[in-house]
Amino acid sequence: MAAAQGAGSSSAGPSGLPGSAPGLSSNSTVVAVWEWQDEFGRWRPYRGNVCSYIEQVIQASQQKGRRSGSGLVSSIPLGRADPVLAPYVIDIPSLTQFRQDTGTMRAVRRHVFPGDSAAGQGIVWEWQNDEGGWSPYEMNVCVFLEQARATNHQRVDLGPLGYNYEVDFVAQVQTNKTTRFRRSVQRRLDAPYPVTTSPAPLHTGVGCSCQQCWPNSGTGPITTRYRHSMINFPNSSTAHQVSGRTASVSSSSVGFVPYNKPTLTGARSTPRLNAQSTLVLQQAGGPSTGLSASNGVSAPNLPVKMLKPSKLNQALAATPTEPEAVVKKYLEELKGTPADEDCIICMEKLSSPSGYSDTCESSTIRPEAVGRLRSCQHSFHMLCMLAMYSNGNKDGSLQCPSCKTIYGEKTGTQPKGKMEISTFPQSLPGHKDCGTIQIVYHISRGIQGPEHPNPGMPYTARGFPRYCYLPDNEKGRKVLELLKVAWKRRLIFTVGTSNTTGESNTVVWNEIHHKTEMDSNLSGHGYPDPNYLDNVLAELAAQGVTEDCLGQ
Repeated sequence: MAAAQGAGSSSAGPSGLPGSAPGLSSNSTVVAVWEWQDEFGRWRPYRGNVCSYIEQVIQASQQKGRRSGSGLVSSIPLGRADPVLAPYVIDIPSLTQFRQDTGTMRAVRRHVFPGDSAAGQGIVWEWQNDEGGWSPYEMNVCVFLEQARATNHQRVDLGPLGYNYEVDFVAQVQTNKTTRFRRSVQRRLDAPYPVTTSPAPLHTGVGCSCQQCWPNSGTGPITTRYRHSMINFPNSSTAHQVSGRTASVSSSSVGFVPYNKPTLTGARSTPRLNAQSTLVLQQAGGPSTGLSASNGVSAPNLPVKMLKPSKLNQALAATPTEPEAVVKKYLEELKGTPADEDCIICMEKLSSPSGYSDTCESSTIRPEAVGRLRSCQHSFHMLCMLAMYSNGNKDGSLQCPSCKTIYGEKTGTQPKGKMEISTFPQSLPGHKDCGTIQIVYHISRGIQGPEHPNPGMPYTARGFPRYCYLPDNEKGRKVLELLKVAWKRRLIFTVGTSNTTGESNTVVWNEIHHKTEMDSNLSGHGYPDPNYLDNVLAELAAQGVTEDCLGQ
């Protein structure tokens, strides 16, 4: 990202400018902005219409609670505000965004700003990423930049906000104060953020172990109305700082995606002259997704579990892929009155019909049917699980929205291609005691299959071949073997919309992070990075790719 993460802790502005979140008087009109945190600790604002929907749901829940004495809504499906966000749900008690089809979890936050600020006017400031797309600054920076522009400043220093950049309004560029690298910036008008009468932080219940009460959330089964996520998030106030050119970041709709950066001066190091031990893995098309977090910030320690049937049972029992059959295979329908708790998929009580009964039809599953997952014992409306499965990859696997237990073998939608592996003696920064493993991914343009967003339409494949690097040591070779499994399961890439260029129907990374540079980590895609191998192992595990898969 062009702007270093971790901004937002300071309220002082340069050159006499007010801070990014000035004090609000009791009669001030304020607007609410919801943001999600990427793996670098940067906050990415949802668009105004999505924030309006979140606020409306919470307000309706609060009004209902005052009438009936029930608690605050526990989860909000974002697909009802924007179809692009269909896989995403916000868990309110833990302030977490959860991607249902991949298990990706990210922190979210809610900030309020004056109604006459950039947020209230729908003004978003953006910087141009390496692929020519536009990425938004976090909202407190947008507010700060708009204040500076309104007071006729020609240039501002973002240092007091935690960013190592200057912005020149006349030239419309952002300059890295260390490297002097420049990027274009732009001011864009979007939908205004929603007016709110509730500037106080959201919370439910008494003091607990959620992100709002304690830095580390609790563990254990999620059994009550006041659910709390079982995850430890990076501390947003001590986020990793990137000082030079940085990689582009995702839009608010999906997780961060690395990319194969264009060569500017032949900088990519591809020393193939001494390559040896070359291996090529072909991967055919066939009927996903991933988790993200890497590069200097320790990945969340997700309690991912995988059921381990014997190889004999796996051979004898073909995995069903028909949606109703999959749901019934992994959920046991409960008899009698369900527990007094919510279904975290639709937000309705388990004692009420599924909230998806008007959009998801089934001839064999009743709207009021409640099922319990056979291993982890978490309960949901069976129709909600059917809707979640039907909205995903339909590969015969399910993942529990509460605890991430994976049922079946998760596969993806990666187009056919080739994975080429070689080694050479040159060392990576931070791994001087070993050589380097080079992975080259080859994928060509083609026609989308039934598992892709637009079956029958062409898809593009930009930036291939893509070169990636691992240290040739014990842990690096372990990651390599698991990446081979992920490749065979079609989990490395997918067909979708590029977060950096906005191009749709194109091959994009699928949230299993790769290092695409050898000798510079200014972009976030190179070395040294002492946490990368552990982080990518966590990402692979979130997809069900663990050591248990090796040798199968």
